[in-house]
Amino acid sequence: MLSPKIQDAMNKQLNAELYSAYLYLSMAAYFENANLHGMAQWMKVQAQEEAGHAAKFFKQICERGGRVTLTSIAAPPTEWKSPLELFAGVYKHECHVTGLIHGLVDLAAAEKDHASSPFLQWFVSEQVEEEANAAEIVHHLKMIGDSKNGLLMLDHRLGERRTSAS
Repeated sequence: MLSPKIQDAMNKQLNAELYSAYLYLSMAAYFENANLHGMAQWMKVQAQEEAGHAAKFFKQICERGGRVTLTSIAAPPTEWKSPLELFAGVYKHECHVTGLIHGLVDLAAAEKDHASSPFLQWFVSEQVEEEANAAEIVHHLKMIGDSKNGLLMLDHRLGERRTSAS
């Protein structure tokens, strides 16, 4: 059984994961409009991953006898100055999510909720990957600078990303 504190925190994380999916869909729309379809594809896959993370929290809450409480999802930004600014925002957002996950790990330890520990450790590892992926793209965009050819090459590479179901 989930404690009320853990249930509340997991519901907040579920909302944060849904916001992440919503944010990445907004970023995909930005890239579609800019005719950077590969980057849009990367963002769509990212949005699907985040929705999957939300589903994991949904399932965990239910399996542990808790109650899922869905709340409003904040509207994400819709405009960025450049692909670099956008991906820097992705990195910053993923660092924020990492902080949220670490807070959940700390809360589970304080509440002596041993069943949540292995569940949350998956997310700890996932966030290492999420931050590394975003940081790499930011690094590449900085290397590219104003090169249109470099941007198109990166767009093509990012467009190769597929979901595990694809």
